[in-house]
Amino acid sequence: MRITQVTTYVIKQPAESAYLGRLDDGTAPRPEDGYFVRPPWRSLYSARMETLLVRVVTDEGAEGWGEALAPVGPEVVAAVVDRMLGPWLLGRDPRAVRPLWDGMRDLMRERGHLVGHQADALAALDTALWDLAGRIAGLPVARLLGGAYRTHIPVYVSGLPEPTDEGRARLAAEWAAKGATTVKLAAGKGVEADLATYDAVAAAAPGVRIAVDAHWAYGLAEALELGRGLDRRRALFFEAPLAPEDTEGHRDLASRITTPVAVGESLRNRYEFRDWLARRALGLAQPDVARTGITEAMTIAALAEAHHVPVACHHSVGLGVATAAGLHVSAAVRDSPFFEFQPTTVPYAQRILREPLDAGPAGFTLPEGPGLGVEVDRDTVEALAKES
Repeated sequence: MRITQVTTYVIKQPAESAYLGRLDDGTAPRPEDGYFVRPPWRSLYSARMETLLVRVVTDEGAEGWGEALAPVGPEVVAAVVDRMLGPWLLGRDPRAVRPLWDGMRDLMRERGHLVGHQADALAALDTALWDLAGRIAGLPVARLLGGAYRTHIPVYVSGLPEPTDEGRARLAAEWAAKGATTVKLAAGKGVEADLATYDAVAAAAPGVRIAVDAHWAYGLAEALELGRGLDRRRALFFEAPLAPEDTEGHRDLASRITTPVAVGESLRNRYEFRDWLARRALGLAQPDVARTGITEAMTIAALAEAHHVPVACHHSVGLGVATAAGLHVSAAVRDSPFFEFQPTTVPYAQRILREPLDAGPAGFTLPEGPGLGVEVDRDTVEALAKES
């Protein structure tokens, strides 16, 4: 059996509401305005749901699907697949997933390309190979990874995308009424503002656990002040408090607060996570499978376990393939307390699947079929790619 075709699909779905909702001034981002920044955060965002899907086909007609987390510029990641990684895979045995991972990783390793768009492209192909291997074997990916610790994947509802505390509190109460037990706030708006948001949500949804994502907005002094406020409120975790390259700052912060510091969406491989774990700079590891791939995510999870750190896979604008991949990894990791549930993106994630994932604010059900356990509607994918 040999790989005969690798195809990329750049997807940019128009959305009723941009990821994370309206801006703080109440305006709604428009696709025609291009990419934009959400002050005080620094990252580019899109008003569309953007991603990259890949399809790997063998000479016997078997196929596997993968996805890269590419919320902006998915065509850049597609170029890496189309021009470098995909051609290298042609003619190779798709069942040798780990050797193929090593081979693809090494193609640009000595040139310094273990991260960024190269890693995103590698992640998509690695996921497709695991999906393909599972389909060939007739087994779910979680079984190939050694078995599932759980078939129900608990979640936290992420973002509460309203520009006011009143709106966020209302959303939290609505999600609690639908069965949510945990929410995460999109913070980073200032220490007093973040704590006021926390308190408003806590009052509206008593009994719901609350985590805070600061989107890398703070310096150490502010993060420490906010972290101590979160300690008093017994927050679930404090995500992305400082600049993403500031390992020592995160280590210092983690040593001075009791709320677990959560980091991982900006990291791509075992070498980066090893450094953070060895320095005790994080208390919750958050690899995103659509940025690490399944192979590397499981290696990262093993490193985290050796350091007694739980793993909660990050997930944002990924569609049904990335979601399913994250669920299989979450199921196959011993200490994985929850997965990220994105209410805004779930309808778009389901759109490309023939049968929707069993998803809700209390959790996901692990797909049971072979491979990732989801059937991608290729006609829908091709139509969406033509529209992008």
